[in-house]
Amino acid sequence: MKKLYCFDFDGTLTYKDTMFMYLKFYDPIKFQIQFLKHVPLFVLLKLKLAETEKVKKSFIGSILKGQTQEKIEKKSKQFFEEHYPKIIRENALDFIQNIDRDNTQSLLVTASLDIWAKPFADAFKMQLVSTKAEFQNGVFTGNFIGKNCNGKEKLVRIEAEISNHKYDKIIAFGDTSGDKPMLKWANEGHYQFFH
Repeated sequence: MKKLYCFDFDGTLTYKDTMFMYLKFYDPIKFQIQFLKHVPLFVLLKLKLAETEKVKKSFIGSILKGQTQEKIEKKSKQFFEEHYPKIIRENALDFIQNIDRDNTQSLLVTASLDIWAKPFADAFKMQLVSTKAEFQNGVFTGNFIGKNCNGKEKLVRIEAEISNHKYDKIIAFGDTSGDKPMLKWANEGHYQFFH
């Protein structure tokens, strides 16, 4: 029986949101300054008066734009080494370690950027389906390639990833409204399964 697992990352497999953790880890002083500057936007976001993608791009760009890919990858590796497996829910880790790899394909489907999510996907032995950072001449532009990988976009990305494969069962795990399209689409959708 060929199965496909689709795991959301932040909050589903982790205890915390990794975006804020990573940006703070990358440059604590810049993070504090830019966080305060972005508070009005975060408030608008909570009130659903601002677009998630625009606010996210602005905040990430305010800290990482102009940084070299080499430095970002180095910092991402350090971030992973410092926080893995501490930030991963123990029962999620147990579940992942017991996946039958011969008959199962696993995707880590996340709105987080590939910049810091990739080392975790590699550790989980999963293919990464994420928001992609745009680099030009080895420097982060502050933009994304394509859309923020959340909500319906998660489905678009998953379907592109598995286009030529057939599965007997698709099982998805998520913990927010941004995961609902993915959970509804799967044969089995588990909400806050590892909480």
